[in-house]
Amino acid sequence: MKKDTSLDLLNAADELGYEARTAKDDHAALKLWLRLLSSTHQIEAEIRRRLRVQFDTSLPRFDYLAQLYRAPEGLRMKELSSHLMVTGANVTGLTDELERDGWVARASSPTDRRSWIVHLTPTGRAQFETMAQAHEQWILELFACLGSPALAQMYQQLGHLRVHVMEKQASSLSGTSGAAS
Repeated sequence: MKKDTSLDLLNAADELGYEARTAKDDHAALKLWLRLLSSTHQIEAEIRRRLRVQFDTSLPRFDYLAQLYRAPEGLRMKELSSHLMVTGANVTGLTDELERDGWVARASSPTDRRSWIVHLTPTGRAQFETMAQAHEQWILELFACLGSPALAQMYQQLGHLRVHVMEKQASSLSGTSGAAS
């Protein structure tokens, strides 16, 4: 009996998700698109699981703390909402939770008394640093199979892809076709 390789197991898995939608004769670009989606969802699900198990927290809370960590002077709640690409109500809910936990504090803005500036407390900063170190190790572990040259090449190629997509978006917004390139 032939031993299955990891790729054979991947191709036979019921949990292929987006990749289950491809056929052998589909274009390589479509297959890659669906593999990128599937990989992103798998990695995100694993990070969510590890944050929940190890730190009893969620990915949105982690992302919120990461934004504040990068802004030691704090951020207005509207800025947080924009950085996180969520509604103001979501930011308010997270702020309320994290403030109750003692991880963030908010103060009224000295220039606009209608807005609040949120910053990490020393406890929140220490908690985030612990989570961020674990998060970094998880990412290194999950990508370890690729090796440094492959990671660098993929990073560069995906950068080219992003620029290309941004150019297509700009041309479609300006009314030019862009279908030929």
